[in-house]
Amino acid sequence: MPAADASLRRSPIPAGNRGPLDAARLTAAVAAVGLDLTVIREIDSTNAALARIARGETSDPALAGLARQWRASPAPEDAPRGRGLALAAERQTAGRGRLDRSWVSRPGAGLTVSLLIQPRIAISRLGWLPMVVGMSLVSTVRAIAGVPAVLKWPNDVLVEGGKLAGILVEVVPVPASAPSVVIGFGLNVNAEPDELPDRSTSLLLAGADPAALDRTELLERILVGLVGALAAWEADPQAVRVAYLAMCATIGREVRVELPDGSADTGRATDVDPAGRLVVAGRAYSAGDVVHLR
Repeated sequence: MPAADASLRRSPIPAGNRGPLDAARLTAAVAAVGLDLTVIREIDSTNAALARIARGETSDPALAGLARQWRASPAPEDAPRGRGLALAAERQTAGRGRLDRSWVSRPGAGLTVSLLIQPRIAISRLGWLPMVVGMSLVSTVRAIAGVPAVLKWPNDVLVEGGKLAGILVEVVPVPASAPSVVIGFGLNVNAEPDELPDRSTSLLLAGADPAALDRTELLERILVGLVGALAAWEADPQAVRVAYLAMCATIGREVRVELPDGSADTGRATDVDPAGRLVVAGRAYSAGDVVHLR
């Protein structure tokens, strides 16, 4: 597998094009907020790679540095706030989204990134983590690209009904250790229509100024913002619900909830309860694919 290396760090990044990520700039920027980052050309899945590191199973030489850093990191209660690993890939060969859907992005067309952290929060509150990540991503793309991004429960990022980004959060059980969590997201940046699945969009197609679409700048701002959002959530877990309700376009809509067993329920989405479940026609759902109805 190609290394995470010098060719990536040497390449200049003209704003708004598909040049490679500036790994040196990103590494320095996110180190200031406690993240150890590696940029790699190609991998099966950034989420799967970090899960292997959490379990102590990786033998990939390109990720040896991240694996050493994770093994040497202190316990969550002793670590600096925000401490974790970040892995960005220019291309994934087996990326996954929610409900085991594939996530495909051509090199330079988007951002494919995962983080490995050990949250300082009760396990019972981890259901809110995907939504906290979604809120942070929405806030950053609104600020940088000026697009009217919103959330579809629980954490799909939409612009005018098209999917702009997906988020997948996975808990990695590790014996004799605090739970590790992998946070993965894919954001469509410069992708054109023929590069996207149906009902998807990109920042470019949503009307963002191409000059604002420097992927290195975007990723730096996203990661710094995400570390801050996670710290705020850990400090006050209950405060996030009000902000989420204001950002979630599912609330107040007629929706169809397609359930894992193949059945579906339809009704008006009225709330997200304290456990993070979507309330539709008086019933609370913790899992399912939500379709916004006209």
